Amino acid sequence: MSFKERIDRYWVGIVIGLALPAIFGLLYINANNLWYALSTFQFEMGSVLNKLLLVSVFPDLALIFVFYTTDTWRLSKGVLIGALPYILTSILVSF
Repeated sequence: MSFKERIDRYWVGIVIGLALPAIFGLLYINANNLWYALSTFQFEMGSVLNKLLLVSVFPDLALIFVFYTTDTWRLSKGVLIGALPYILTSILVSF
């Protein structure tokens, strides 16, 4: 069994899909010094939080494309399922 066959699992994709946006979101918060705004709630729910959620999903979308082109179908579907909570939360926050 090759490495590609070993990682082509739904649960691996879901874990990656849930963890990567959280890590990328924390990096985005550190890069833009948003800790004070987030800790004191000095931001509008529709602007900063929505942008943060959308920016944090971009790495998942890139990984879906990479996994899809390398024929790891289950892994790409798992990443998409893992990204759905972030996407749905972003949509709900924007209203």
